Amino acid sequence: MAIDTLTYSELGAHLTISPTAARSLAKRLGLPRFLSDDGKALVRVDLAQIRHTPRPPGRREAGNVALTAKIAAMQTEIARLDALAGRHRADFERERERADRLMVELLQAKAETTAAKEATARLEGFLRSSGRTEDAINSHGLAARRPGTLAADLVAADRKAVREQSTSCNSGLPGKS
Repeated sequence: MAIDTLTYSELGAHLTISPTAARSLAKRLGLPRFLSDDGKALVRVDLAQIRHTPRPPGRREAGNVALTAKIAAMQTEIARLDALAGRHRADFERERERADRLMVELLQAKAETTAAKEATARLEGFLRSSGRTEDAINSHGLAARRPGTLAADLVAADRKAVREQSTSCNSGLPGKS
């Protein structure tokens, strides 16, 4: 039962471990420690009573290999999800363009419907008024020219509605200026 006073470096050399591991072992075993005159830490130890076998260095790396494998698997999953998100984004853009085209068609149909309703109202008004005023206008020949004038007015109104609709469609679409 020989008690030796050793530094952490000397203890590590006897046990074939690093000085840091020797310090940790001394703390874990509760060995008495004190400082030497030159400021180094000394440990009183009976080397015959210490039964320490150092761990193989590969054991710690095995955990790193498993962690590295998990990281690689997660990076593969991230790449797969990025590709999936790209496909979804392309689908979204395609559907948005389709919706914009449908909106233009809808606005054109609305303008045509409005023009048709206006033309119908004008024709109905003409038919109502032509029955009442035909006798008075007929003497001057104005009744024969009136449907032609009304038709020209309808064509002009229709062209105007189409022009207004096409300018409002171009300025009302998102992403267009």
